[in-house]
Amino acid sequence: MVKGTPQRTVLVVLFEDVQSLDVTGPVEVFTGAAFAAGDPGGPYRVRTATLDGAPVRTSSGLTLTPDYDITEAPIPHTLLVPGGHGTRDPDPRLVSWLRRHGPEATRLVSVCTGAGLLAAAGLLDGRRATTHWAYSDQLAREHPEVEVDPDPIYVRDGHIATSAGVTAGIDLALALVEEDLGREVALTVARYLVVFLRRPGNQAQFSAQLAAQTAQREPLREVQQWITEHPGDDLSVESLAARARLSPRHFARAFTAESGTTPGRYVERVRLEHARRLLEDTADGVEQISRACGYGTPEALRRAFVKALGSSPAEYRRRFRPAPAAD
Repeated sequence: MVKGTPQRTVLVVLFEDVQSLDVTGPVEVFTGAAFAAGDPGGPYRVRTATLDGAPVRTSSGLTLTPDYDITEAPIPHTLLVPGGHGTRDPDPRLVSWLRRHGPEATRLVSVCTGAGLLAAAGLLDGRRATTHWAYSDQLAREHPEVEVDPDPIYVRDGHIATSAGVTAGIDLALALVEEDLGREVALTVARYLVVFLRRPGNQAQFSAQLAAQTAQREPLREVQQWITEHPGDDLSVESLAARARLSPRHFARAFTAESGTTPGRYVERVRLEHARRLLEDTADGVEQISRACGYGTPEALRRAFVKALGSSPAEYRRRFRPAPAAD
C-alpha cells in the first residue's frame, strides 16, 4: 500500500501508576500499521522509556519494561505521554525532561491525564487541549494558561494533540495514522482492532446519560429513562413532573440536585445526541429527524446544532456520516 514510507519513531513515556490502556491502545494502533500498510519494516518504530530505565508498574498491576532510560532516548518524531494515577504527583525530573525535550519532537501527543504533565511542563501554554472529562476542571484550574475544552475526544492544536480518557487514545492514534499513511491504512488497523474509525475528534466524550448523574430516587430515574426513550414527546417540566408525581417546582429542584443538571439541559443533550445518531446512522430527512427528536421544525433543529456544534445538520451529516461500503 504505502511501502517505502519513511519510518517515524514513536517514544512512549512510562512512569509508576501509568494507565495501561493509555499505553497499549495507541501502541497497538501504531504497530498494527505495519501489517495494514504492507510494510514488514513498519512505518513506525515504537519504543518506551522511563526515568533511570527501570521497569514500572501500571495502575492495574502490570509491569512494563522500557527500552530506554529517558535521558538516553533519541528525540522521536512522535512523543506520546499517557495518563494515569501517576500524573497526580509526577516526578519533577520527568516534568523537567518534558519541558526541555518536548519541543524537540515533531509531534507531541498526550492521552487522558497525560495532558496534565504537558501542562506542568509549560507545553500547553496558550493552546487548546482536552483531557479525561473527570479531570478537565482540575486541569483548567491548575493551568489557567491552557484553553481546556472538556467535550471532544481529542483536540489538535498545531503539532500538539491531546485526547480524552483511555479509549480516546485509540481514536487519536488512528487519526494520526490516517494523517501519515492515508485512510485505507487507518481503516484496516481499525478493523483489525475491531474498533470504529468514524469517531471524529469533536464528538462528545460521553452521552447525556453518562454526563449526568443517575438520580437516587426511583421516580426520577424513571423520568431520566423516559426522556432517553422518548425524545420526541412532550418533555416540559410540567409533563415530566407529572410523570414523577411531583409538583413542577419540587421536581425541578430534585432533578437538578440528584442529576447535577437541570431538566431542560438534560432534555437538550438527549435530543441533540439522538439527532446526531440519526444523522450518522440513517438516511432520514432533516424534517423527519426534527420531529422524531422533539424539535418540531428543521429550523429549530438547525439552531440547536449551530449553537452546540457550530454546524448545520446537513453539514454535520456530510462530514460525519460513514461513506457507503464499496462493493
